[in-house]
Amino acid sequence: MNITVKRILWGKCINAGQTCIAPDYILCPKEVQSSFVAKAREVLQEWYGSNVKSSPDLCRIISDKHYKRLVSFLNNGRIAVGGETNSSERFISPTILVDVKPTDPVMQEEIFGPILPILNVDSPSEAISFINSRNQPLAFYIFTKNSKDMKMLVENVTCGGITCNDTVMHASVDSLPFGGVGYSGMGAYHGVYSFNTFTHKKSCLIKDFSPLAEKLASFRYPPYSQKKINILSFLLAKRKGLSLKFLPYLMMFTFGVAATIVFRAITKRNPSEMWTTVSAKMSGLWHSTPSIVAKGV
Repeated sequence: MNITVKRILWGKCINAGQTCIAPDYILCPKEVQSSFVAKAREVLQEWYGSNVKSSPDLCRIISDKHYKRLVSFLNNGRIAVGGETNSSERFISPTILVDVKPTDPVMQEEIFGPILPILNVDSPSEAISFINSRNQPLAFYIFTKNSKDMKMLVENVTCGGITCNDTVMHASVDSLPFGGVGYSGMGAYHGVYSFNTFTHKKSCLIKDFSPLAEKLASFRYPPYSQKKINILSFLLAKRKGLSLKFLPYLMMFTFGVAATIVFRAITKRNPSEMWTTVSAKMSGLWHSTPSIVAKGV
């Protein structure tokens, strides 16, 4: 639990939660919530001390308008950790909310601040249903040691990207495409994916003035008839290419035919000549064998 809490709070507290891939809310069973909240108090004390506002490692909210918006969310649910504010500095301490309802304002839009609501679910399948019933998130973070649960969550939640057992880190891997889906964005960048996303591929078809090609294409010109439509349908029909599925069998068949032809060509020789040749060779072997054996003794 200690590592999980640190990684989630780290992802939430970067730039005071004002990043597009900060964890927005937590889904977990009730018993996990209690352990998480208790450990979160310890971790925040370790990181920022007893006077959070004086810590140089926690930044402020970007504008007065955004500050007021975030402060209004503190009335949702119950504050379990944090909740300190200072309007003159636009300061909001890292805050965890519990007893939050899905219909509360804090759950209706991206928070973009250091406020972390916790909602309770009893199973991974319930979590999947909850997430997929809302707008597609840009990022999704899974914390579990159960490989089956992890696989189920990865395969069934629609989102931009996923980090398992950590937060934010998938965006730092330049070989992974980074982007959203649906509400959270379209397209992805990083590495080669940047070229594919931000490059327009301009199509250009060049044709010649071949009389034969023009004759075939002339069926597109008026006046139209059923005959022209039939011919055009035939010319435009998508046809499958040559399948290589049976190529090995065809090669074996060809090899067999070739071997048969060669064998027949050889056997066209006079049978008596073959017998003489074979007999002579056998005779030579017969006479030579005893001498070899005798010499060995």
